[in-house]
Amino acid sequence: QVQLVESGGGLVQAGGSLRLSCAASGRTFSDYRLGWFRQAPGKEREFVAAISWSVGDKHYGVSAKGRFTISRDNAKDTLYLQMNSLKPEDTAVYYCNARQIIVTMTEPSLGYWGQGTQVTVSS
Repeated sequence: QVQLVESGGGLVQAGGSLRLSCAASGRTFSDYRLGWFRQAPGKEREFVAAISWSVGDKHYGVSAKGRFTISRDNAKDTLYLQMNSLKPEDTAVYYCNARQIIVTMTEPSLGYWGQGTQVTVSS
């Protein structure tokens, strides 16, 4: 059973930084892509970034490009999201996601999910 446990969320001022972590377990992820989605109140879940676990190729959503960096530590089975230059509109619950690499990367309803971690950016 795949388990994803996020951590690292919190309250930060605009312009600040946070690093989210996601501890993944339950299987080998060599044929998976792990990533991050976020959901703000009243909005749909949005793709943020993803990385293929074996090769490491990265993809970013529009909101993340240039400010967020996704990375992984295969030895620790841990996924990261470094978020810089945070804006109030980045406020959301951030979810870790794992899905087979053949599955559509940005579809917000597929794969395995963590419980989410709240990120709040104050102005």
